[in-house]
Amino acid sequence: MANHISSLKRARQTETKTAVNRANKSKLRGTLRTLREAIAGGDAATATAQYRATVSILDKGVQKGTLHKNTASRYKSRLNARLKAVGTTSASAAKPTKAKAKPAAKKAVSKKKA
Repeated sequence: MANHISSLKRARQTETKTAVNRANKSKLRGTLRTLREAIAGGDAATATAQYRATVSILDKGVQKGTLHKNTASRYKSRLNARLKAVGTTSASAAKPTKAKAKPAAKKAVSKKKA
């Protein structure tokens, strides 16, 4: 245990900052979980809205010093890729594609020798 006044104060500050950082990381994990569930659900509109909220919390985590900026960037990149995959699969599932007609086969023309 700390004995000096300054070290006692530093211990109190550490406890406070630890609680704040823990709350921020917990909030981040919760939004990441809801975003992953929205992506797994396949609803592009809900997932997009949740992605915006998650990116905001990631950026706030970087700003507050809870996360490293490269970690947040990596999260955003990977989540955006998954979100785009959901958007393309739901868009292709919503629109039925027309079957392309095969081009007519060319008839073999035999040349007669004269």
